[in-house]
Amino acid sequence: MTNAIRVLSKLLNAPDIILAPGAYDALSAKLAAQAGAKAVYMTGFGVAGSTLGVPDIGLMSATEMADRARALAGAAAPVPVFADGDNGHGGPLNAARLTHLYEQAGVACIQLEDQVFPKRCGHMENKEIVPMGDAAAKIRAAVEARDNPDFKVMARTDARATDGFDEALRRGEAFLKAGADILFIEAPRSMEELETVAATFKGTPLVANMVEDGKTPYLDGPTLQEIGYKIAIFPVSALLSVTERLQTLYADMLAANKLPIDTPRVTFQKYNEVIGLGDMLAEVAALEGNEE
Repeated sequence: MTNAIRVLSKLLNAPDIILAPGAYDALSAKLAAQAGAKAVYMTGFGVAGSTLGVPDIGLMSATEMADRARALAGAAAPVPVFADGDNGHGGPLNAARLTHLYEQAGVACIQLEDQVFPKRCGHMENKEIVPMGDAAAKIRAAVEARDNPDFKVMARTDARATDGFDEALRRGEAFLKAGADILFIEAPRSMEELETVAATFKGTPLVANMVEDGKTPYLDGPTLQEIGYKIAIFPVSALLSVTERLQTLYADMLAANKLPIDTPRVTFQKYNEVIGLGDMLAEVAALEGNEE
């Protein structure tokens, strides 16, 4: 069992909620881990934007997503990474292959959803979902494909937006029967719906997706834990904040013909410290010393 998988298993068995900030590249994953995050969530929304500069509408390939998952897992280690696997990038065989790729990449959990291809971000409009049986088959394929039985499969349904709340609950039941370890009912619209999900699936590790300006009531971790949720993800918080910061920084720099001296930033030396330059140079020196 890899360290990250072992850590996630312990977190799921512990009493406290797991608060997982969203990360979209290796640096953001490293910074989240350094800040004390117990887990990190790899956001497909953020990966699409940071890698290709495009919206989250299914334009990233499976191998591109797996490559980014490997980078995030390595940067965050041993902090476990929940990794967005979109809709598995195809049918059951595609979902099984993606599960292999993600497990080999070092993440601790793959998330699979029931949208059609191409998909959309869960808080966008005009989503479509595949038949429940097809979606359950992909979850079953992922569960059977994993090499380590402690590698987690998170099943997400977007049915609330397309077919209503009751259908989302039915799909949740079907995905658990298919073997999902963690359940993610996307975008409940009210406190009542959040509470109903928790009551319906009591004892199952449940995910609450906290998206700023999204469709679900925006709550903190302790409140979600009290309702009955085990995992609270904040997938786009960092991305939205960094986007605003970069827009302002570039505009200020171009207006002043240099970076204004009072611009908030880390120093060059501090960045090298954060990124681990000193430790790497010390490791190289030790290795070179052993060769003498």
